[in-house]
Amino acid sequence: MENSAKEKIEDIIKTRKKAHTYYLKQSPVYNSFLDMEHKAFSDGKLTKLRKELIAVGISVVINCESCMEWHIKQSIDAGGTEEEIIEAIEVGIEMGGGPATAYARFAMDVLEYYLKH
Repeated sequence: MENSAKEKIEDIIKTRKKAHTYYLKQSPVYNSFLDMEHKAFSDGKLTKLRKELIAVGISVVINCESCMEWHIKQSIDAGGTEEEIIEAIEVGIEMGGGPATAYARFAMDVLEYYLKH
């Protein structure tokens, strides 16, 4: 992984944490979103891991780098393997076509980042 990719990922993490702390204190809408997120990603008929893997694929399709960072990390934390995450990325590539192959490069960097940490 290039050093610039590592720096980008670490900047996303730092900015996410800063924004989370700020909005947690300032925004009832943000707090409602967190409640919805918790409910959406809780185990149900689909496990948290399956839901996170779905979100990885969607993140690739929409090219949301912050989403890729978050959902890849959450997938790993939920017990996802490198192979499962790669398959989720592949679904995103298929659904998004050519542009998603370019977006998937960042997902690869995030996966490598977390596998090394």
